[in-house]
This record gives sequence, C-alpha cells and structure tokens, in this order.
Amino acid sequence: MSVQIAIKHAVKRYGNVTIIPDLNLQIEKGEFFTLLGASGCGKTTLLRMIAGFNTIEGGEFYFNDKLINDIPRDKRNIGMVFQNYAIFPHMTTAENVGFGLEQRKIKDPEKAKRVNEILETVQISALKDRKPRNMSGGQQQRIALARAIVIQPDVLLMDEPLSNLDAKLRIEMRSAIRAIQKEFGITTVYVTHDQNEALAISDKIAIMNHGQIMQVATPWDIYRHPANLFCATFIGESNLINGNTVGSQKVSIENENMTFTFSRLKKDLKEQTSVQICVRPDELYFAQSGLAATIVERTFLGSSFEYFLQLNNKTKVKLNTKSTEEFHEIGEHVYLGFSHELVNVFDTETGNSLMIGTE
Repeated sequence: MSVQIAIKHAVKRYGNVTIIPDLNLQIEKGEFFTLLGASGCGKTTLLRMIAGFNTIEGGEFYFNDKLINDIPRDKRNIGMVFQNYAIFPHMTTAENVGFGLEQRKIKDPEKAKRVNEILETVQISALKDRKPRNMSGGQQQRIALARAIVIQPDVLLMDEPLSNLDAKLRIEMRSAIRAIQKEFGITTVYVTHDQNEALAISDKIAIMNHGQIMQVATPWDIYRHPANLFCATFIGESNLINGNTVGSQKVSIENENMTFTFSRLKKDLKEQTSVQICVRPDELYFAQSGLAATIVERTFLGSSFEYFLQLNNKTKVKLNTKSTEEFHEIGEHVYLGFSHELVNVFDTETGNSLMIGTE
C-alpha cells in the first residue's frame, strides 16, 4: 500500500509549552488509523495539525508526497467529524449533508444525487426532510458522517465522534463507521481515548503519551506484543510480576523460588536484570501446580468470573475465566499457570520489551 499521510519531525508549541516535541508518522492509503491516548496526550492537537486548524511550529506534513504545511485547510480536501456533531439546527438532514457540496459549487441534479446516495449508505434516507432537534444522538452523528463523506475527501478526520453517545449506541455506531469507511476506502484518522473502541475499529493504532508515539501496530500486535510497559498497561489489563533474569531466556520470580523459560525472550541478557513479567488476566488459568495463590475476591459477570488473587510474595493478580468452568471460593488456596508463549517481559528500568521481534 502507498503512504497517504506522512508526518516528519512534527513540533507543536503553545507559548513556552511544547505539546508535541518531535513526532514521525506514516499512514497508508485506505487505512483506518487511530490515535489513542489519555486526555492531554496530544492526539487531538495532532489531528488538528493535519486538518489545518492548528499551526505547525516544526516539521513537515505531506498528503500523497505533497507538502501541505502552508495549504489552507479548505484546500486540503478533508472531511471532519467532531464530537459535538457541528450540524446546523435550522437545516434539514438533506440541507446539512449537501452544505459542503454547495461550498464546492456542485449544483443539482448532481448534488441531489450524491446526497440521496450517501443518506442511503448511512441509513437515514427516511430523515431527509427532518431537522436535527427531532433526532437522536446517533442519527445526528450519521448526518455528520454523511456530510463529511459526501464531498469525497482524500482524508477523513474524526475527533472522539462517539463520546457523547450511550454505550449501546457507541457499539452500533462504531460498526457503522467501520463498514462505511471500508466501503468508500477513505484514509481515516480517528481520535479516541477508548481502548476498546480502538481495538474494535482500527487497522492500525498509534498509542500516544505526552506528545510522543509509544507504539504503532495492528490492534492484535499492540495487545499481544506491546513495545513497552506503558502500552502493556494502557491497552487491556495487565498483571505485573517482578522477577530477575537468571540465564539464557530464564526468569526467576521474586520471592517465589520459581524459574520460568520464555522462548520469545531475548538471549544473552545480563544476569540479574530486574524485569516485570506481564500476564493478561485471560492468560492466567487454574492449574494442578505452579504459582501458589489465595483467592481474595470473586466477581460474577454472567458469562465469566473475575478472580482477584494474592501470590505468596504478596503480589496481587487478576484472572478471568468462563463461568462454565470450574468454580472456586474466596479464601481457597490454588495454583496458577500461564502460557509461556503469550506473556511479555519488560526491563524494569527502561520499561522496554525484552521479547524477540518487539521494537
């Protein structure tokens, strides 16, 4: 695939405060690319730099190898979908969706044809003559999406578009957005702080922290092969168990007198390197032997149980299991096992992954 958006050494400052110090990023044509991070990490700032709403204090931004730093935002051929919808309350659905076409001097019958087609695609044709005040949040968001796509943009930018919707509607709308994006093949940059949303909807995810990109990868690779402790603890839940390297691909668990071999661990690491073993709650399981633990809490979630346990070395861990599997009581002494191929090991000092093939 060809690169549609390239960002080289981007810098963003507000006065003496640097929000983005030096950021590099490539987004491929047709990709659904998500900027994920906590509030204040710089993800919306970066999106607004791509859109042309924010100034660029350093670096270069390219669309299809064309430098866009000094191109006005209305000349960048982008579609925008905002958190607050930003649709006109005095206009009907059709008028809202057709507004961008009018700005581009596209007249009927071409305008009407394109409006009708996109309303059909986003499944709001029946609302064509209604005004937004008589619609649900999900319906208004579909209007905003239709208005952004009908102009046939090169790039679609979406800033927390589902955060004002309730949980059920968010799931419905993220599926709709993904399906529409795939149908049109528009390169999409999507901003969210919701990790589940990012995992469900993205081709690629960039995890951001303090204006820096911590990892860029597919949802699967970020979840299963995080590049550092920040990504491991930001995406999904993680049990962190202290240990030390004791030989080639071997780690001993602190105060447990147990040693494990990890075939994915880098070889020839320095002896007695302090590490943290990251085990997801769904990677732990009850076993006949292994790490001794005591169940301190149990939560029933319908299809599953959450168990909270304490190891002999006082480390607290969480285990998820299907409710159809064996049942354990609070206070029960058990043993825990885990797949050595799934866990990740990180250098305690640097936070970086020590696994082969993870950068």
